[in-house]
Amino acid sequence: MGGIGLVLSGGGARGAYEAGVLGYVFGDLAKREGRTPPLSIVSGTSVGAVNGAFVASRAHDLSRSVARLEALWCDLELSDVLDFTVRHALTLPRVLLGGDDGSGLFSSAALRALAAREIDWDRLDQNLERGVLQAVTITATHVTTGRPVVFVHRAPDTPLPTGLHSRAVVRESRIRVDHVLASAAIPLVFPSVDIDGFLHCDGGLRLNTPMSPAIHCGADRLLVVGVSTPQHAGGSSLAPGLHPGAPFLLGKVLNAFLLDHLNADLAELERLNQMLRHGTEAAGPGFIGKMSELSVRDGESPRRIVDALAIRPSVDIGKIAGVELRKTGGRLRGGLGKALLRILDVGEGADADLASYLLFDGNFAHALVELGRKDAHDRRDELCEFLFHR
Repeated sequence: MGGIGLVLSGGGARGAYEAGVLGYVFGDLAKREGRTPPLSIVSGTSVGAVNGAFVASRAHDLSRSVARLEALWCDLELSDVLDFTVRHALTLPRVLLGGDDGSGLFSSAALRALAAREIDWDRLDQNLERGVLQAVTITATHVTTGRPVVFVHRAPDTPLPTGLHSRAVVRESRIRVDHVLASAAIPLVFPSVDIDGFLHCDGGLRLNTPMSPAIHCGADRLLVVGVSTPQHAGGSSLAPGLHPGAPFLLGKVLNAFLLDHLNADLAELERLNQMLRHGTEAAGPGFIGKMSELSVRDGESPRRIVDALAIRPSVDIGKIAGVELRKTGGRLRGGLGKALLRILDVGEGADADLASYLLFDGNFAHALVELGRKDAHDRRDELCEFLFHR
């Protein structure tokens, strides 16, 4: 047990940033150190589930595989993910009103084909069976109850996690395409996915940065990759006297739902760590062991100090999306999908938050990959100490 847990957040097309961070950490940094970080657990939500499943399926040779993940993102066209045709346009009433045939604004068929082709599902099984990884977790949201569901695919000697958030449901599963698509199914954008007779959608609604599943699967260090800036700069991005329209407001709503919880999660983890440190200082070195005994007795995971290192964008991705839409919008391909996406940029501000979730375009992805690599490089000494020398 123990080892490093990789935690990947949700955020739609912003996931290209994660690919850049992973490319640097498991590519450049691993080559510099002459070894790959001892990754044990992969926990992902939404697009982090897509990236996470790819990482898990290549964990046996990750230092040579991360370049492929970066290339996949940089080669994207809108039609590779946002499959939208006249037939889909005719189903828009069902998107709004529901019915017996689940729909989303975009079909998930293209994303399903991409995930099925690029993620080696059999090798993911082997990596767990052979102990290359201890566990892979994918988080989705149960549509009917709104509860987070953590699907866990684990190695034979890894216990099923207990003691998660009181409303979270843990399901032991053989992770496959449906779990990933369910986790990535942004409500109204992509259709919900049926798993075991129940509909599931975007896990980011309740557990966008799945630190808890990684901790309860046994990780004692967490490398967390987020896709929102740690703090938003002050001031409004709206022009003076201009009132925001629906795209602008929906982008801010998605930020609130999907992105703005990481600070609180990191603060809570540090609060628990500090409590254990203070307990050890007050009661002696056996304090944590005694706490663990009581936790296990009550059906919870053992108590321990878990360190976390979070890498997040140094530049607001919404603003990058705004620049890319204005710069490359004329070169976007994808028919009706392109037309719908361009509607999202209405010139209300410098940022384009809503579009940043849906701009699955190689030019935008390349900008985010490079930003991810830069941000990781800027913290290379801290990463080396955290990943290799503890």
